[in-house]
Amino acid sequence: MTKRIRVGILGATGAVGQSFIRLLHDHPWFELADLAASERSAGKRYADAARWIGGGAVPESLRDVRVVAAEPGAVQADVVFSALDSGVAGEIEMAFARAGKLVLSNARNYRMEPDVPLVIPEVNPGHLGVLERQRAARGFPGTGGIVTNANCSTIVAVLALAPLHQRFGIEKMFVATMQAVSGAGYPGVPSLDILGNVIPHISGEEEKVETESLKMLGGYRDGAFVPASIAVTAHCNRVPVENGHTVCLSLGFRVRATPEQVAETLRAWEGDALARGLPTSPARPVIVTDEPDRPQPRRDVDAGRGMSVVVGRVRRDPLLDVKLVAMGHNTVRGAAGASVLNAELLARMGRLPGSEGGAFP
Repeated sequence: MTKRIRVGILGATGAVGQSFIRLLHDHPWFELADLAASERSAGKRYADAARWIGGGAVPESLRDVRVVAAEPGAVQADVVFSALDSGVAGEIEMAFARAGKLVLSNARNYRMEPDVPLVIPEVNPGHLGVLERQRAARGFPGTGGIVTNANCSTIVAVLALAPLHQRFGIEKMFVATMQAVSGAGYPGVPSLDILGNVIPHISGEEEKVETESLKMLGGYRDGAFVPASIAVTAHCNRVPVENGHTVCLSLGFRVRATPEQVAETLRAWEGDALARGLPTSPARPVIVTDEPDRPQPRRDVDAGRGMSVVVGRVRRDPLLDVKLVAMGHNTVRGAAGASVLNAELLARMGRLPGSEGGAFP
């Protein structure tokens, strides 16, 4: 293996930034070189700037690293992972791309742009072909650019939907999500609002599920994205669960399918060959359980080190064809892990700055 690629994190002190650190601090391909955050945190030791949440502790090697400002001139790495809130991500990510840096974004700002790839490596790696058009159209120098991963609940849903759409052709789908409080960031939803409660509204979430899923399940032809022709409606709810988004799906197919065929298809699916065997790839992107009361966030959220989606309750739907339940870790597979996996895919393809020699099989 050649020298590891130097990478940075924008928004390194927040909840998603901390998830990036857990995934990257001992990564075999990437060296964590820059921790960037707001001016309020710049100049501080990382251990002092970040209120560490979740399990474990700040990695010892990063405790004394000085946080830098989230500005292109302050970040040395040519590859940056963005954990920035969407309220500030648009301007900052664009500034980094214009400075010739490749941004792996977890924010919503550019996901639906016609020249920005919205990628799940197992599902639609071919969409990365738009990067050349993006650079030409926007005047990004060198390897500058923006690659996005989807909304957390949409990633969970699409990993379950992709193999079924490939085999049977989904024509209609009804989506209902039950989303963990960690998806709202930190400090997130006030405890007196969520304990013993369900909040049937998450701003912008239903629209993301209804649009982002079609972009990823669709094609990329003649330099343009062609969204999937699926009628979709979504309901999104916040529930008192720490980690793990649950998605209930009712599906109508072009080619009739039984629950047994659906379960068999999901069990056999390994995703695109380019995404197999990457450092963050799970052994199985989708795991199917036959237990009648699974998946459950408390029991299944860490499947595949948090990178697998667990599917259960595959059964006949009296209105459409088949219905099922999918669940995945929203801050790992649905956020930081998704961006890291995109970067690994780009490295394997020789399209990440520093990977041009093809040393990342």
